[in-house]
Amino acid sequence: MNSPAPLPLFKSRVVPVIVVTDPAQAVPMAEALLAGGVDVMEITLRSAAGLAAIEAVARAVPEMQVGAGTVTRASEVAQVLAAGARFGLSPGSTPGLLAAVLASGLPFVPGVASPSEAMAARDAGFTLMKCFPAAQLGGVEVLKAWGGPLPDLRFCPTGGVSLANMGSFLSLPNVAMVGGSWLTPAAAVKAGDWAQITRLAREATDAVAALQASR
Repeated sequence: MNSPAPLPLFKSRVVPVIVVTDPAQAVPMAEALLAGGVDVMEITLRSAAGLAAIEAVARAVPEMQVGAGTVTRASEVAQVLAAGARFGLSPGSTPGLLAAVLASGLPFVPGVASPSEAMAARDAGFTLMKCFPAAQLGGVEVLKAWGGPLPDLRFCPTGGVSLANMGSFLSLPNVAMVGGSWLTPAAAVKAGDWAQITRLAREATDAVAALQASR
């Protein structure tokens, strides 16, 4: 097994998964999330505006832990680092991608969809992984099952996670945080309704706090 890979530094247990179509949306969105208690945002590379949006947040809102999502190629690692991403995430984990990430020193959350993929990522040095697509793989039950043979690993389930079911995921000892798109609805972003995004972020933050207090 390689040396442990560095971990992201954000505190929020809810990671907004965001597709930005206009880089001008990124900074007010980051500020709205912070106002709601969420100090992390995953800006995906699913649109051409992704890198510019990451760069805008990194420059203007340094207290936001901005990460690059949907990193699927080794060549993208240098690009997201240059844009100022504090960490990266991927829906999968190929040997080439993981090698590039480890060489760069970028904190990274590789994606896995089976115990074998999780074991391979662990062998490469990763202990925090994205479980994707979580709902389609079996949701809470599959993560509960993985916890038996892989007790040393932690996961961020993404895909089908919502405010309604995130508590079930976060209650599992092997779930470190959850990822979801519900905090930044496309309609609210398009309308510039940052107050709604702050409200949704605060709702999620309060729900996490209530869950932790009940333990």
